[in-house]
Amino acid sequence: MEALTLSTDQKGTRILARTFFNQLRASGYTPQQVIGIATELLELVTTDIKEGEKATAVQAAQEQAPERRPHA
Repeated sequence: MEALTLSTDQKGTRILARTFFNQLRASGYTPQQVIGIATELLELVTTDIKEGEKATAVQAAQEQAPERRPHA
């Protein structure tokens, strides 16, 4: 059943990408402009992944650090 879900997700992704591409081309974007858009999307995803990894690392460090309480 897991393979079926993965296949459906891949099909959905492919359909979305093809639809987006067709809409861009129909709107008059050149192939070079489409490449620029794709590049920007990849940069945004890369930044998002890096920020997520950084947040995960910070959270893990906070969970491992002993609680700091001021001495009374």
